[in-house]
Amino acid sequence: MSKRTLYEKLVDSHTVARLDAQNVLLYVDLHLMNEYTSPQAFSGLAEKSRPVRRPRQQLAVVSHIIPTHAESPRVIRDAASLLQANNLARNCEQAGIQLHAANDPLQGIEHIVAPERGLIRPGMVVLCGDSHTTTYGALGALGFGIGTSEVEHVLATQTLVYRVAQTMRITIDGALPYGTSAKDVILWVISRIGAQGARGYAVEFDGSTIAALSAEARMTLCNMTVEAGARAALIAPDATTFDYVRAHAKAFDDAGWAAAMNDWRDLKSDAGARFDIEHRFDAHDIAPFVTWGTSPDQSIAIDERVPSAATQATPEAAAALRRALDYIGLDADQPIAGTPIDRVFIGSCTNGRIEDLRVVAAIVRGRHVAQGVRAMVVPGSGSVRRQAEQEGIAATLRDAGFEWREPGCSMCLAMNDDFLAVGERCASTTNRNFEGRQGRGGRTHLMSPAMAAAAALTGRITDVRTLETQA
Repeated sequence: MSKRTLYEKLVDSHTVARLDAQNVLLYVDLHLMNEYTSPQAFSGLAEKSRPVRRPRQQLAVVSHIIPTHAESPRVIRDAASLLQANNLARNCEQAGIQLHAANDPLQGIEHIVAPERGLIRPGMVVLCGDSHTTTYGALGALGFGIGTSEVEHVLATQTLVYRVAQTMRITIDGALPYGTSAKDVILWVISRIGAQGARGYAVEFDGSTIAALSAEARMTLCNMTVEAGARAALIAPDATTFDYVRAHAKAFDDAGWAAAMNDWRDLKSDAGARFDIEHRFDAHDIAPFVTWGTSPDQSIAIDERVPSAATQATPEAAAALRRALDYIGLDADQPIAGTPIDRVFIGSCTNGRIEDLRVVAAIVRGRHVAQGVRAMVVPGSGSVRRQAEQEGIAATLRDAGFEWREPGCSMCLAMNDDFLAVGERCASTTNRNFEGRQGRGGRTHLMSPAMAAAAALTGRITDVRTLETQA
C-alpha cells in the first residue's frame, strides 16, 4: 500500500463513494450549526419535504448575534437577531436537534463548546457553516467550513460532495521564545506564506514546536490556518490530544477507551508520505506579532516598523499596502509599538478558552486598565465563564478594570451590539482584521492574549516582554 498522509487517511476512511478523480461523497460524523448559516438550509428541506437524516449527529448553538451584556436571563432585543434565534429554536425542535440557546448553561461559540463537551475526537469528520471549523484539526479531526446549500445536503444525507484538497506540511522546530504563543506562531506563519499561501491545501503541522503546544494552543493554531486560505488544518494526535479528549469525553468506559486508542494510534502520516508542498521554519525566529493592516498576513514583529510601498514586490502589492494604511490610519516606516489604542477585546473562537484567560489574568493581576481604554473579556462558553469565576480569574479581571461578559462571539464581528465606532482602534485576540470586521470604520490589530493584556494596561500597542519595566 502506498504511503499516506494523515489527511488522506481521514478522507479515505470517510469516503462513501468516489465520484470522479477529484471528488468523493464524504461521510460526516458531526455537523454543527449556528443561527445565521442554517435558516436557508432548513427552508430548503421543508420545501422538499425532507427530514433531517441523523438529528443526533447535529448540534446547534446561538453565538454570533447574541448580546454579551452581564444580565440574567439574557434577552435578545434586536428584532432581526431575535428572529434568527427563534427560527433556529423552532427548526431544532421540529427536527429533534440539540440546541444551546441564549440561556443554556452550555451556550457558547461552537468551536469552543464542541471540544470541551468531548464531541470532537481523533479521526472524525466535522463540518459547520463557519470557516473556522478548521479548529478541530488540533485534535486530529478533519474539520472545515461549508456553505448554506452544503448545510442542507448534510442535514438531508449526513454526507457531502467533497473536492479532495492538495496536501501541505508545515514543520516548526525549536522552543518558542519568551513572550510568544500559538497566536504569534500562526500570525508569523501567515506573514511568511501569505493570505493565499495555503489556498486549496489541507495543512498538517509538525515539529517539536507543535508537539510542545497544549491542546488549546493547537486549537488557536488550526483555527487561524484558514486565514492563509487553507481548506483544513491537522495535527497528528498524540498523548496531549488523548489526555484532552479523555478529560472531556466522559462517555468512554475503560473498554471503549482502549478500543478508541487502538484506532487512533495510526492517525498520523506514514513515514515517507508525499506532500504537495513542504515548509520548514525555526521557532527561534518567532516574536510577538501584531497586524498593521487589513489582512492577517499584514503583520510584523512588535519591534519592527510598518512596511512601506517601496518594499513591496509588485505594483498591486504596493497599492494594497497604501489602501490598508489609509484605512488603518498608520504611516509607513513608523514603529508599530507605541500606537495608541481605544479598545481591547479578548475572546473569540481563536482565544476565548480558559488557558487564554489564565494568561491575561496573570499579566493584569495587581494592575489596572489604562485611563481612556475600554477593555472587554468575553469567555468562549458558559463552561469557560464558570471555570474562570471558580479560579478567581473573573475577579482579577474585574479588579483590573476589564468588563467581564457573558459568552458569545461578541466583537469578533459586527453582528451584535458589541462593535467598534468609526475610527476606534482595537487590540484584539480575534482572527480577522478586515475593513469593518469589528464595526464600520473600526481599526483592528490582531495579537495574542498576552499582547492584548499589555495593550490594555498601557493604552498602546506594547511589547509584553517589556511590560515589567514599564509597570
